[in-house]
Amino acid sequence: MSSPTPIELEALYLSLKVACWSLFATLPLGLFTAWILARKKFYGHTLLNSIVYLPLVLPPVVISFVLLAMLGRQGPIGELLYNLFGITVIFTWQGAAIASAIMSFPLMVRAIRLSIENVGTDLEDTARTLGASPIKVFYSITLPLIA
Repeated sequence: MSSPTPIELEALYLSLKVACWSLFATLPLGLFTAWILARKKFYGHTLLNSIVYLPLVLPPVVISFVLLAMLGRQGPIGELLYNLFGITVIFTWQGAAIASAIMSFPLMVRAIRLSIENVGTDLEDTARTLGASPIKVFYSITLPLIA
């Protein structure tokens, strides 16, 4: 078996970099969104649920076009980034990480949401009655149970 060529190693490194940045960018928002959708009922719950799962329903070409239109130099976000910071996102590894994050976000939220829904609220309620803050309850009870 031959060893990988430098080009293959570069492609592997780029893939890992995009995947890691995508994961770390979406994990906090994904945890929060999944918790909100699993534990809270509010006006607009169905709308938020629909927006979260929209990338799964729309064809990838539509999502790609919207990203190009928004993040390109003439797009609202891309123009702002270029004028303020001199950053161009389109056709860079950062753009690939953003696209990967947007496409994987619904899958992450769904998996975390199902895990949260399968955790009973008995332990969380008990911790709240003993004086634990909602953040402490999440980090000390909910998060370990869904892991």
